[in-house]
Amino acid sequence: MKTDKHAQDGDPWWKHGHVWLLISGPAAVILAGIATAVIAVRGSDPVVEADYYRRGIEINKTLAAGDKSQLPAMQGRNHAVTPAPR
Repeated sequence: MKTDKHAQDGDPWWKHGHVWLLISGPAAVILAGIATAVIAVRGSDPVVEADYYRRGIEINKTLAAGDKSQLPAMQGRNHAVTPAPR
């Protein structure tokens, strides 16, 4: 007499390995989503400083002032041959 393992109707669903294989994928995604949410809530960093506008203006002033050593020779007057303007 031939008996088929899958033909047994008496086994409950949780005793079949393929069921757990199908359940494990979505379960892993749900757990990863919960872990990501917990990390995001606990470790939230401020994105923008409270005085972001003032700091931006200061950075722009610093960039506009520039460094005299970076100017071209005729503008920066670091040229030995060219006389100073009068």
